[in-house]
Amino acid sequence: MKIQFAPLNVPLRRRLQTAAVLQWVFSFLALAQFCLAAFVLLAVSDWWIAALLYAGWLWLDWDTPTSGGRRCHWVRKWSVWRHFRDYFPLELVKTVDLDPTQNYIFGFHPHGVLVAGAFGNFCTEATGFSRLFPGLRSHLLMLPFWFRVPFFRDYIMCGGDLFLSEQEPGGSLVKLVAISFTREPLDLYCRGPQTFPCEGHITFPFSAGDRSQFVTEKVTTAGA
Repeated sequence: MKIQFAPLNVPLRRRLQTAAVLQWVFSFLALAQFCLAAFVLLAVSDWWIAALLYAGWLWLDWDTPTSGGRRCHWVRKWSVWRHFRDYFPLELVKTVDLDPTQNYIFGFHPHGVLVAGAFGNFCTEATGFSRLFPGLRSHLLMLPFWFRVPFFRDYIMCGGDLFLSEQEPGGSLVKLVAISFTREPLDLYCRGPQTFPCEGHITFPFSAGDRSQFVTEKVTTAGA
């Protein structure tokens, strides 16, 4: 497999789109490790008092991912997400109105490799979720260990990411589960919503193209 470089005459608009996706891939694959390493280095440096203060904040803020999170509309509206949207491109197609006084569980399918469709549509405002569904707040549910990583947890909560937990009282919540070949489809399809630790109307948004983002090659091996 050889590396193919982009030609020099690629428009600036396309280069910005590529850079937006590249930073997102870095955030998905390496930002948590980078944040953890930064915290450790901070703790053993002359700035250890800053690490100690953050550790105190982490202890006080430990339950926030399970009690509504801390969404930041400013982060969700960053211009980088518009470039991210236009790279693929992404589009959120509304087929039905949703009552903003109710809670919803979205079983997002397919999961895809990096869950680009779920992230772009429900963790940012690039495709206009708040405009299409006024009064509803979307939250992508993630595994709990991501919310134990210093600094990284605060960043992902800004987009609305949460740890799967009991539903908080009230309505207007959309909790999104990216369905993969694990426990989520069994809970949602087979045993029903009573086994799922959230209460709400189950809805299934489908993503066209999540599985075709990457070029795959068939690998053959020589026989013995």
